[in-house]
Amino acid sequence: MKENTIVTLNQRDTIVGTIIIGFLFFMFGFTSWINSILIPYFKIGFQLTHLKSYLVTFAFYISYLLFSIPASYLLRKVGFKKGMMIGFWIMSAGAFMFVPAAISMTYELFLLGLFSIGAGLALLQTAANPYITILGPKDRAAQRISIMGICNKGAGILAPLLFAAVIFRATDKDMFTNLSQMAETEKNTILHELIQRVIVPYACVGSVLFGLGLMIRYSPLPEIDTEHESPDLALANSSKTSITQFPHLVLGVIALFLHVGTQVISIDSVISYATSMNINLIEAKGFPSYTLAATICAYLIGIVCIPKFISQVNAFRISTILGITLTLLIVFAKGQVTFLGHTTDISIWFVVMLGLANALIWAGIWPLALDGLGRFTKLGASLLVMGLAGNALLPLVYGYLVDIFDARAAYWVLFPCFLYLIFYSFYGHRIRKWSK
Repeated sequence: MKENTIVTLNQRDTIVGTIIIGFLFFMFGFTSWINSILIPYFKIGFQLTHLKSYLVTFAFYISYLLFSIPASYLLRKVGFKKGMMIGFWIMSAGAFMFVPAAISMTYELFLLGLFSIGAGLALLQTAANPYITILGPKDRAAQRISIMGICNKGAGILAPLLFAAVIFRATDKDMFTNLSQMAETEKNTILHELIQRVIVPYACVGSVLFGLGLMIRYSPLPEIDTEHESPDLALANSSKTSITQFPHLVLGVIALFLHVGTQVISIDSVISYATSMNINLIEAKGFPSYTLAATICAYLIGIVCIPKFISQVNAFRISTILGITLTLLIVFAKGQVTFLGHTTDISIWFVVMLGLANALIWAGIWPLALDGLGRFTKLGASLLVMGLAGNALLPLVYGYLVDIFDARAAYWVLFPCFLYLIFYSFYGHRIRKWSK
């Protein structure tokens, strides 16, 4: 039985693969983190409750739960590059759905478009994450994933700012303030005009995504083989007949589910949290970028320090402890501060700092969860991508708690998530056999 083909890739193929996958992660970030501005945008445009506004993340990420396993079988059948082309085309179709949705003022059609974009991303993520994880030495996997994270979060910084620059106007500040005092007919006319502003940018996005599908299909991206194992790994896995026989993977899927939920809450809720402090939307739109900038800082630290000064598992552990500490500070710390031109309660800056805590958790989970899976790697990666459904469900829990309590108390949802991540980082990833 031959060894994993990824070992035979020459330096040129490895560099080419890393560059192309880095570009993919940039596109993942651009299409994903724009949700942080879509949530308050639709909340105003359709006059939604907090819970209904977070259906944006639900529709986008629930597709990961439904399509990750089928994606692994599709990739096995059509190949890596054709599969990625299909993924981009599915995303393109979703972006084009925004046009009729805006014309008809149909929130449900917007959600269907977001679901389609998420479905395409599920296919792309199923391909890209295991690829970069095994593209080189295992002890440097977190370092490579950190580089991908910079591409992802860098796009995440740009996307909301670019979207806000295209959609919002200087006069909108007064409009948002006076909406509640307008007559119903005047309000509906203004809100319809506001929603129709997405037509041109999303038509452009759909066209670009379609072109990217063609480009990636004919790119020099090298194929990888995860179907074959080295003799030692084949012997170790000879008795394994099911993916559920790898406890460290199953527990890792739960960890990833909770982690991505905490990450998307910290980014997608920060604008709403700022507006709860009477900060207008035009000013608040920059806060997701602050959180993502903090994430990039942590990625840079990871690239420099892992594994030279600290192992990736220890970086993972420190991140989880920092996360639970920041959660408690968000809930309990109070007091007005002025920072970066914003006068706010100090707790919002602890939400921003969650970007530091969350950065290296993803990079810690993937190599630990995929360790030793051999021929089960693609299916294991699909299960991990299914864990991205945490982005769909946990923000809904947060939005529900906001409607019942308030925006600050709702952050308690993060506490049990980080508690479990601490368990997985210290003990859960080492479990190799289920015990009674």
